[in-house]
Amino acid sequence: MILDKFSLAGKSALVTGASRGLGQRIAIALAEAGADVACHSREADGAAEAIAAITALGRKAVSVVGDMAETEVPSRVAAEALAELGKIDILVNNAGMIRRSPAVDFSEENWSTVIQVNLSSVFRLSQAVGRHMIERGSGKIVNIASLLSFQGGVTVPAYTASKSGVAGLTKALANEWAKYNVNVNAIAPGYMETDNTSALRADETRNRQIMERIPAGRWGDADDLSGAVVFLSSSASDYVQGHVMVVDGGWMAR
Repeated sequence: MILDKFSLAGKSALVTGASRGLGQRIAIALAEAGADVACHSREADGAAEAIAAITALGRKAVSVVGDMAETEVPSRVAAEALAELGKIDILVNNAGMIRRSPAVDFSEENWSTVIQVNLSSVFRLSQAVGRHMIERGSGKIVNIASLLSFQGGVTVPAYTASKSGVAGLTKALANEWAKYNVNVNAIAPGYMETDNTSALRADETRNRQIMERIPAGRWGDADDLSGAVVFLSSSASDYVQGHVMVVDGGWMAR
């Protein structure tokens, strides 16, 4: 049956940035599809809500903690998740951040931090978990990219560079790891109601301009990503490799 291909029963997942917003909903969606989930957060007990929701579904949920701005954290988080779950079938690289400033004034500190969290940690965590997946001969990695993987944006040079890098890294890893039955894909969310977009939504003019361009006529929410994440994490997507799936209400089509 086709629906069986979307089941994640018996699978174990690691989701970064699962404390709130998109990451929290992604972690819960994977559990709803049958997976046990290691929920990463930057601070202790940061993913408590996600863990409670997953446990209520009858799935195993564990917490892994660390600041992805620190170079050694991705490999440690991978090791702890693997020790807790016994295996990692699915990795969702969702943790990310944004800093806003005109490019001419953008500080070295902000540049380095955003690139480290949004891009370097994605590579390091994928590398650590990828080794495990290659040894087992299967795995699914889903990176969270952005519309700014395709567009330039304004006053977010580091974010744009990092998310463009995520799209490229997704393709590079897919090229190397597809032969090991490890699928590497990405999702590029459109304008979503998250903490990162609160300033845009509070700006009456900018909010109106954005809404006018979205054919669906609304901002996206965390639920809008659930189906895409489950699909790319399941056997239904076994022949999908190196793809950046846009979930944007039609923004890129206009």
